[in-house]
Amino acid sequence: MTALPASVDRLDHRIVFAIMAIREALGCTIHEATDVFAARYEELRRDRPDDFTVAPEEYGRGFYS
Repeated sequence: MTALPASVDRLDHRIVFAIMAIREALGCTIHEATDVFAARYEELRRDRPDDFTVAPEEYGRGFYS
């Protein structure tokens, strides 16, 4: 995946801020940034399971894209 700011990997339920950082870093649309965020979330969930103890459906509760 393209290099993203370190702040994106410190998601901590701050989805909007992560998407904003992705848009700034990649110069992409909101829709593209949402896709990048989703892919990165899955990577981090796979690679750092101890940091992601909340299920995906619970993690994004209240965020509608």
